[in-house]
Amino acid sequence: MSTDVKVSEPRERLLATASELFYAEGIQAIGVDRLVKEASVTRATFYRHFPTKEDLVVAYLRGKHEEIRGGVEAAVAGQDPATALHIMLGAFAQASCGPGFRGCAFLNAAAEYPDPQAPVRVLVREHRGWFHDGLRGRLTEAGHPDPGHAATALVLLRDGIMSGGYLDQPTGIQSTVDRMVDGVLAGNC
Repeated sequence: MSTDVKVSEPRERLLATASELFYAEGIQAIGVDRLVKEASVTRATFYRHFPTKEDLVVAYLRGKHEEIRGGVEAAVAGQDPATALHIMLGAFAQASCGPGFRGCAFLNAAAEYPDPQAPVRVLVREHRGWFHDGLRGRLTEAGHPDPGHAATALVLLRDGIMSGGYLDQPTGIQSTVDRMVDGVLAGNC
């Protein structure tokens, strides 16, 4: 996997097409032929920008990570730790109730890439690690007696939000999330 990113209009079109299709239909369900057809590029263009389909998947997930990280960081800037935690988890509750929501892109990708050493799984771990570290930092600032454990519990809550929002009725998700975050902040986890 190359770390050099060639930015071009065909590359961005491929990435946008892949992002839409991978999220809507699953990564393994989408072949290179369909990607090049729907992005209106040649196979040569595809492979010039992404030597393998897995490189494209990693770029797709990296884009999702940057989008989520940017949104979270902007939303919590200047907030006290407790409010920041509510915002961080609440954003996922809101997203899970939105139209077209199909679960967590990272959990979906991990399910399709069972090898824990695969670059896709490495990126999934990095994303989850970033989120865990952000939660742990806020919990530490809030004076939680065991911020590492509580952050792990909140990551699991986030996983549940992302699955439950897709599978269950969205009513009540936000209030449940708020109650659980309040319980963690009170030291009940």
